[in-house]
Amino acid sequence: MPAGRHVAIIGAGAVGVISAIEALREGHRVTLIDPGDPGGEQAASYGNAGWLSSHSVIPPAEPGVWKKVPGYLMDPLGPLAIRWSYLPKALPWLIKYLLSGWTAARVETTAFALRDLLKDAPLLHKKLAEEAGVPELIERNGVMHVFTSRGNFDNDLGWRLRKKVGVEWLELNADEMRQREPDLHPRYTFGVVVEEAGRCRDPGAYVGALANHAIASGAKHVRAKATGLKLNGGKLVAVLTETGEIACDAAVVAAGARSKQLTASIGDPLPLETERGYHVVIENPEVGPRSSMMASDAKLVVNWTNKGLRAAGTVEIAGLEAAPNWKRAEILRNHLVGMFPKLPKDIPASRVKTWFGHRPSMPDGRPCIGYARASRDIVYAFGHGHVGLVGSARTGRLVAQLVSGKAPEIPLAPFAPDRFL
Repeated sequence: MPAGRHVAIIGAGAVGVISAIEALREGHRVTLIDPGDPGGEQAASYGNAGWLSSHSVIPPAEPGVWKKVPGYLMDPLGPLAIRWSYLPKALPWLIKYLLSGWTAARVETTAFALRDLLKDAPLLHKKLAEEAGVPELIERNGVMHVFTSRGNFDNDLGWRLRKKVGVEWLELNADEMRQREPDLHPRYTFGVVVEEAGRCRDPGAYVGALANHAIASGAKHVRAKATGLKLNGGKLVAVLTETGEIACDAAVVAAGARSKQLTASIGDPLPLETERGYHVVIENPEVGPRSSMMASDAKLVVNWTNKGLRAAGTVEIAGLEAAPNWKRAEILRNHLVGMFPKLPKDIPASRVKTWFGHRPSMPDGRPCIGYARASRDIVYAFGHGHVGLVGSARTGRLVAQLVSGKAPEIPLAPFAPDRFL
């Protein structure tokens, strides 16, 4: 492929802006296309839990999860909720979701693939943050998982697979946990610390800083909504937007949950869905964790950010257009207070901030990274689900390698877009 291509990158989220930085590094000309502010409140990156969990290699669906589907439909406030009104549209995706985790062998295949994508991610992000002038936003200080019993950990397929793919951790008994986390509820009696992992102190500010770095390095930001891709004889000639055409000879589709329409327009009807997510932030909390942590019973991540103590997690399947169910954010707040009993039960509403957004998710828990079938001038980079921020650093490198026609640094067959076509 020719050097010095004009690469139009659709989407200025974490994947898009890092792809821009890496494409510039390869000597290409870059135009970022996004109607919003990079890292703004409308972006999935903004609401991320802030974990750089290089061990997040287990897909959402595991063997036996199909037994829980009736509960998901009946409980609108559970860890995974499915709105009845959206079920007919979601059903094809849900079937693929269940099948992808039907056996331990299928989950293991995904775990090995995601390990390749996520390994060393905190280090890669630290280097990017330093380049962008915000090194303080990335910390490589490990994360903790807490359990109500040792048995809950020992019986978890995910941790057995993490060991198999090379993740290491430090185990803590109840006394050791109390020494590290004196404010944590005593119901948690066992924990593990994954020391290779890290965190981002402000995901929105981090993505914004990376975008500014890309622009300062020569990228152009066009504030427009991309509506399609224009091909001529198998060659890309332009990205179509609501305000006109942008001529280019390469494009990257990194538009998150809104990538589906773009890929379908050129003959790739991919099963992309939005796992709607919520977070709650308590400003200036009186107590909280010393480490970033995940509670196995509540299925949420708790992380210190520059804006306060953030709790994020859970999934809602209801599409792109449905209104938020803010009771789900309230549940997160209640879980947070339940984890740390010394937090006041009557925290003023002015100190509690909530957010809602869209995770772009493929049913097997693996993103799409690879060429479009219609043209190798078009690269797909979306569908990261729960590993969007942590996975963005290596994804951006892979995108630049594909645009340049170079061999990718990890095997991309598990992420091939055509695996569902």
